[in-house]
Amino acid sequence: MRAKGAEMPGKDCVKVAVRVRPFNKRERDAGSRCIISMASSTITIQDPRNSQSPRSFCFDYAYWSHSGFTRDCSGLYIPEEPGGRYADQGSVFQDLGEGILENALQGYNATLLAYGQTGSGKSYSMVGYGPNKGLVPTLSDKLFQAIRANQDSRQCQVFFSMLEIYNEQVVDLLSRGSRSPGGLRVREEQQRGFYVEGLRRVPCDSAPQVEQLMEQGTRMRTTATTHMNANSSRSHMLIILQLKQIFSEESITKQSNINLVDLAGSERQRVSGSEADRLKEGTAINLSLTTLGNVISALADVAVGKKVVHIPYRDSVLTKLLQSALGGNSRTVMIAALSPADICYEESISTLRYAERAKRIQNRAVVNESPTERLVKELKAENARLLQRLSRLGQEGRRAEDETSRRWKEGGQRMKPWTLWEQHLQEALKDWEQQYATITQERRMMQMHPYILNINEDTQLSGVVKLFIQEGEWDIGLSDSSPRSISIRGLGIQDRHAVFSNVQRRVYLTPLAGSNVVVNGTPISQKTELQHLDRLILGSNSTYLFIGYPSERGGDDWSRYDYDYFQSELAAAEGINLHSLCDSSAVPSQTDPSLLAVFYDYIKLMPMVAEANQMSQELHKGVEFKLEIKNLALSDSKGHDLEKEIAVRVTSLENKQVWLWSKAKFVNRKFLMEELYQQHHTEQKGEGAARAPMPRDRDPFWDPLEPLLLGSAHLWLQSLAFRIALEEQLEVLGSEGTEEAILQAQLLPCSPTGLTLGEDDILIDPSELLGRRLDFQLVLDQCCGLRWVQQARNRGVQIGFRMFDSAQPLYTPAVWHNVNPLLDQRVHFTSLHTSQGLLEHLQTSALVLELWGLQEGCRDMVSSLEGVRMTPEGCFIIDQAGATETATTVDPGSELSCSLKALQQDVEELRNTNAALKTENNTLRDQLNTTRTGAEWGRGRSEMRGSSLRPSCDAEFARALKVFYHSMTSVRVQLQRLRRHRPSEESDLLGLRLFVDEQGGLLRDFSELLEQSVSSLKQDVAAIVRRKRERSGIWS
Repeated sequence: MRAKGAEMPGKDCVKVAVRVRPFNKRERDAGSRCIISMASSTITIQDPRNSQSPRSFCFDYAYWSHSGFTRDCSGLYIPEEPGGRYADQGSVFQDLGEGILENALQGYNATLLAYGQTGSGKSYSMVGYGPNKGLVPTLSDKLFQAIRANQDSRQCQVFFSMLEIYNEQVVDLLSRGSRSPGGLRVREEQQRGFYVEGLRRVPCDSAPQVEQLMEQGTRMRTTATTHMNANSSRSHMLIILQLKQIFSEESITKQSNINLVDLAGSERQRVSGSEADRLKEGTAINLSLTTLGNVISALADVAVGKKVVHIPYRDSVLTKLLQSALGGNSRTVMIAALSPADICYEESISTLRYAERAKRIQNRAVVNESPTERLVKELKAENARLLQRLSRLGQEGRRAEDETSRRWKEGGQRMKPWTLWEQHLQEALKDWEQQYATITQERRMMQMHPYILNINEDTQLSGVVKLFIQEGEWDIGLSDSSPRSISIRGLGIQDRHAVFSNVQRRVYLTPLAGSNVVVNGTPISQKTELQHLDRLILGSNSTYLFIGYPSERGGDDWSRYDYDYFQSELAAAEGINLHSLCDSSAVPSQTDPSLLAVFYDYIKLMPMVAEANQMSQELHKGVEFKLEIKNLALSDSKGHDLEKEIAVRVTSLENKQVWLWSKAKFVNRKFLMEELYQQHHTEQKGEGAARAPMPRDRDPFWDPLEPLLLGSAHLWLQSLAFRIALEEQLEVLGSEGTEEAILQAQLLPCSPTGLTLGEDDILIDPSELLGRRLDFQLVLDQCCGLRWVQQARNRGVQIGFRMFDSAQPLYTPAVWHNVNPLLDQRVHFTSLHTSQGLLEHLQTSALVLELWGLQEGCRDMVSSLEGVRMTPEGCFIIDQAGATETATTVDPGSELSCSLKALQQDVEELRNTNAALKTENNTLRDQLNTTRTGAEWGRGRSEMRGSSLRPSCDAEFARALKVFYHSMTSVRVQLQRLRRHRPSEESDLLGLRLFVDEQGGLLRDFSELLEQSVSSLKQDVAAIVRRKRERSGIWS
């Protein structure tokens, strides 16, 4: 379905179209759901975490390409039903492409911008795939059709240029020579505006020639991307079609530029205050897209009447070249591509907001025309007049002759372009014929030999490079000195990296010493036979698909082996796959979108981490990077899983120092590393002056040391609700479920003065605590088996925790150089008036004890007492809401406050009296228990029935409850062990059998522990009831 919004008469605004693509393979595999709906020209998107607050946006055009389509026999995607809602490539061109073509033929500059996250369908809309041609090839085809249809009334010249902007460098994708250091320069002229100096302009006279040039540029882009260690998703591609129309009868020339821009991926980084990087973000790689956003925002403000002092066109190469397209002399269309999947919500909402700002921009487009024949006629007439004066004027005549000669030369120059155009066209046709011969030869080779096919993150760049493996042995690597060598470039590729052997129609791959070669996700170190459609990774991240002999190919679908497939295969080899991540989901049938996002972040960062490691090695930085999933096995105080995130562990190989970087921080640093790496290679080649060593504080491989969260343990607080003391040995689990240490901790109910309560103070009903004072102590005795210190003895640790509603976390003093350090930490907490909230917290929550790792040069973590209330005895006051219910809301000077103070004094006196009576009662009970004479027993029998029987039974029941609680702690530990027990990803049938046996043993142990605990409680309760009945029978 395509919908068109209302026109804006009298305003030449930027037209904005939005297109929603189908789910891709990874989204279908993950069971993603569609969160985007469309009605007319309105797009509505729902937050998957909050479906009650959808956001709506209105644009000029809206295209629904998500569903309702089928594929015909030629491979063309068409609507399932005539007039269906599906918008195919033809529909998009009809609305957008035809308007651009018409504007260009009228003499206007026209621009088409494609915007969206990587993989959202920008390139499909712009270039297309197979028979589903995109806007660019269809536009060129229609352009030459229009030229042929109007060739009687005008003469037309078409020039084609193609360039890429990466890291603020302009690369000519049609250049014949070597790439100049630093790229091409962007110049400015008053008439032309900004232009690229030295950019090759190729004359074209047919649409197939344009398509061949696009293929040539794409091939160059793939090679440049590999050579520069660049990520194509972070580069901008510009195709420029220059149309010159000469109207002989009207004696005018119209010249227009058609700019077709495929912008870099608009991934939205999740950046919070804790993730701020000390090195500036928005490096040269991000600068163009960031500046484009600033320009669009400024122009949108101008359109609504706001005063804007400066529009930052000059801040980046991209915005310089697009100045006429944004707020200048051009008619501009933007197509925003969207993924409808719930896991892409953040990027999709960001794209919609961006597009909404762009539609406010107003341009001032004018027809670019100039007189031609009229000027020539005027020059001829003037020359004739000058010739008549020659016979009468002596010296003046000679000067006039000079002037005439100059004018004739100018006139001749004006008539030369068409002759030069024909010469350039002939040269371009020769190049085209050579390219066509090369392509024909390549296709012939494909039908004769096996080959490897490049796989790129950008699907438009995949399958461009084909490296043929003919019979015999072929070295593959950087070197091309041997006639039997295959030259490839990329990070981690050695001069001689590996050897391909093609013997008797069998192909083998042998890695050479020190080289990294991965086949189907598994590193190899010896000669390996390759099978059709095997996946190869050479060096850090040069990915290829092996295509066997034609007899092996059959009708296999090669398209499923995309870039994500390679990375998912690598991740599975490391034990990370979608199923293992989702096993911990509370609802197995429904995959958590946050887990999907984590998985795709993981496979997206894997090649970046490999490249960072290779750059560190080549630059001798001595730093190793490793991906981690934060909070994979951690939970909050309620036992709910924490939100999982991707992090990168950075380790110094020399001194074992460790940093943990967020995803956003690592991506930013990776761009800075690339800049440093390119500078290093430029200096090595002698193309630039040697620079002074980089200061450490500007080095992207280094960071100041900070405390690291190693893991956490849960100390459940339920025993405090019954005033039962608890002593535990807690497993401190790391982010990925590894055991980091054993922590010995105690919870001790106590008196306000710190004396530990006895069994007589155990409560049967926790609600008896409501409104009363509760004191308890947290005791941290010792930490045993510290993995963090075992790895390097110059490290230390601290324990951090936050009790209930404490304003600040508390930290134990740092302990250093000890694998089993004594903590000997005791903290007294007090609730002056126990509230229902605190009581529920004690019964359902745990105290999360965080283990923090320290390194030499790292500052200790200090407990902040800001906002913390304490008693005169030094006890930390918690449950402040309960305390302030009766204190903080009352005016201190009011009569009610005075009455409240008096009541509080009375309550305190009554409490003291009650305590004295309780002490006296206990003394009397002890005396009665020690008295055994019949007379005293008879006289005291009636008193003891009321006073001694109940306390005795309550104490026995409390002791039974305490034993049961401690036994249930063991049950809980066993249950946690069961939940963490999983088979290895590499387990074979025997390994799975062993796992089943181990799991059965753990289940039996768990069942026995649980049955024993419940049985013991039943027996204790039964004994208490029996004794109570016996005593009742004796006394009756």
